[in-house]
Amino acid sequence: MRVGLLSDTHGYWDERYLKYFETCDEIWHAGDIGSLEVARRLAEFRTLRAVYGNIDGSEIRRLFPLVNRFTVDGAEVLMKHIGGYPGRYDPSIAGSLMARPPKLFISGHSHILKVKYDKTLGLLHINPGAAGISGFHQVRTLVRFSIDGGIFKDLEVIELADSK
Repeated sequence: MRVGLLSDTHGYWDERYLKYFETCDEIWHAGDIGSLEVARRLAEFRTLRAVYGNIDGSEIRRLFPLVNRFTVDGAEVLMKHIGGYPGRYDPSIAGSLMARPPKLFISGHSHILKVKYDKTLGLLHINPGAAGISGFHQVRTLVRFSIDGGIFKDLEVIELADSK
């Protein structure tokens, strides 16, 4: 299973999302989608799994959950927009992570790309950074990776050159 991961589009659409996710089976959005149009275009292209973020309105909140826990190709995944990272998990999700750690925890919100293994919980954490133009980040980023029998591999970071 090949996954295209993005976050914090804040309603911004870039045709290159589709170009870079062409080889992906699914697209995952870690919140702050920002518009139904962005969600619709991604969902028309590939299967879309997503969570809503703090800037998302009621329409998006009706379509996507606050927390999304699912299993894909032998790997349990937990996704929440505001989640923190290993050593500094947000209190709103820390209890769930400690009680039943997934193999992969995905969050967004910070606009900072981060891939880190949590040795204590035995999970991989990915924050894909921000794919939109709103915020303080200097470079827009996307992530692609594969899941094969519960193993994560071939992780790629894609920088979208025209950051703003």
